[in-house]
Amino acid sequence: MEINVHEFFLILFLILVSAKIFGELFAYLKLPSVLGEVFAGILIGPSFLHFVEPNQILKVLAEIGIILLLFEVGLETDVKKLKDAGVRSVIVAVVGAIIPFVFGYGVSHYFLELPILISLFIGGTLTATSIGITIRALKDIGKHRTSVAQIVIGAAVIDDIIGVVLLVMIYDFVITGEINLYTTGRILFLIAVFFTIAPVLANLISKLIHVYDRYLKKADGFIPSSIIALILLFAYLSHLFGAPEILGAFTAGLALSRRFFLPFGISFQTDPQFLQRIENNMRPIIQLFTPIFFVMVGVSINLRVIDITSYDFWVISIVLLIIAVIGKMAGAFLIKGMPDLKKTIIGVAMVPRGEVGLIFAELGRTTEIFNDELYAIMVFVIIITTIVPPLLLKWLFRLEEE
Repeated sequence: MEINVHEFFLILFLILVSAKIFGELFAYLKLPSVLGEVFAGILIGPSFLHFVEPNQILKVLAEIGIILLLFEVGLETDVKKLKDAGVRSVIVAVVGAIIPFVFGYGVSHYFLELPILISLFIGGTLTATSIGITIRALKDIGKHRTSVAQIVIGAAVIDDIIGVVLLVMIYDFVITGEINLYTTGRILFLIAVFFTIAPVLANLISKLIHVYDRYLKKADGFIPSSIIALILLFAYLSHLFGAPEILGAFTAGLALSRRFFLPFGISFQTDPQFLQRIENNMRPIIQLFTPIFFVMVGVSINLRVIDITSYDFWVISIVLLIIAVIGKMAGAFLIKGMPDLKKTIIGVAMVPRGEVGLIFAELGRTTEIFNDELYAIMVFVIIITTIVPPLLLKWLFRLEEE
């Protein structure tokens, strides 16, 4: 879709204003503001008013929004808590990826008698977790620094890696008709290398930025410009190594966090005052771009494709929805020594599909693997798993406090 510059300005105006209006409205109603931003996208997008539809420029701005959000999350993450949550996060992520994929594939292929390729795509779509929706929902209710949140963040990061590897495997199968284990192994190796060297490199670069800012800096705006440059560099390097760009931004934030520990007990301590200046300078920029991402999630959802009069639509949707929810929650209930309510919170936090599920569904549609009905079913499942969990999280955390 080609648009003129003045039209783009109007579209951006609509996105920012609607995000703020509905974000504030939902917050006033004591609902997560992220849902207001997603609803704003649904309202101004193809589902209703059709003022905005996805295009490449908006996708880039949305991508900047999510990598900035993940940088902020990394910056605020207590690395020690994240490390302590390691085994639990792995259990939640791996089980929460395997069960939806296996059951999604199995039900589709053996009970619905769909071809292998379609069944693989359905399983892949059910596997994905939206780290952006989950984290923003936790931030909205002020629970993003809790021990439960650290397990969820760790699990969401691992889940994102699993999702990328799975997408590569399925896409290879689409193109070549077979799974290329060499390609899969290479991607996993490169991702492991990236996560080994990236935090160290990011921390060293941040030290250089700090020294320059302290002794040599003459022009204004040095900190936000240099930090955004650092984030974009690591998003690019992450992509280069086969990992999602958002994980590069998360790693950059993690490397600048207050408690950054390298392997073998060596540590780089970031100057708290410098870190506070980074947070103060970056906050307005992050708050400008992140709503664009969540509005674009809503814009990418087209409710018009859903035929609610179809009996098959409801049967298949409900079956896949059950798999999508129970599959993600199963991993949390395998954690030992934790109250059931906390396990439920972790499981619900892993349910949102959001933009990640839409990527799988859209790829299935554009490659003509999904017909219109299956695409509508997947969109419906993604909508429910995106909108309901943030509401449940708020209620569950309230129960925990009682």
